[in-house]
Amino acid sequence: MSVDTETVKRVARLARIKVSEDEATRMTGELNAILGFVEQLDEVNIDGVEPLTSVVEQTMKKREDGVTDGSKAAKIVQNAPASEDNFFMVPKVVE
Repeated sequence: MSVDTETVKRVARLARIKVSEDEATRMTGELNAILGFVEQLDEVNIDGVEPLTSVVEQTMKKREDGVTDGSKAAKIVQNAPASEDNFFMVPKVVE
């Protein structure tokens, strides 16, 4: 795949980037070099290679996924100006 100057200008217009004729010509060469590199990557044999999430092998820390009430209701409302039965009490604002 290769990119021509008109394609560069069209993409620049869609991205709302002002590009002069000289810049479009320069970018055409740069984009073609990038696309050439990507085409080289397509030729690499990756059969049997596991996908990586990091270059350093890590084991994810896991915990049991269980539903609890948190047992922290009393601590949560501890600093509230007014609370009752572990609920915040606020003044009535709608009459």
